[in-house]
Amino acid sequence: MKTLKIYIDTSVIGGYFDDEFNLVTKQLFIEISKGKYDLIISDLTEKELNKAPEKVKTLLNELNINFELIKVTNESIQLANEYIKEKVIGQSSLEDCIHIATATVNKTDILVSWNFKHIVNVQRIRGYNSVSIKNGYQTLDIRSPKELIDHED
Repeated sequence: MKTLKIYIDTSVIGGYFDDEFNLVTKQLFIEISKGKYDLIISDLTEKELNKAPEKVKTLLNELNINFELIKVTNESIQLANEYIKEKVIGQSSLEDCIHIATATVNKTDILVSWNFKHIVNVQRIRGYNSVSIKNGYQTLDIRSPKELIDHED
């Protein structure tokens, strides 16, 4: 069975230090380090991390987590703008749309986020996927880290 490629946004990395999300986030990173998932981040995530506190900025290196870095392209930005044009979400959430579009264009298996308002939200997921299909892309599975971790034990 092939290893799933998961794209994480900045909220997942920050979730490592958040009281509400840290246990699940730490478990997800353990599973990534054991090879259960192939991790993908974008240069937008890197850019957002540069504005974050030092411990968030350096977390992936501190944990020695391997990841693939993908670039935000004009194609991703065009698709992100389509999400806004189709009123899936407002203009102020353009960066969230760019994360989704970048993961979609790169055929990532799952986008993982703790952002329930703009990303991990059933109405928005349906909207993003509807616009993606309309523009010739596949659907994107969007989940919270809680839905990915092994709940055994």
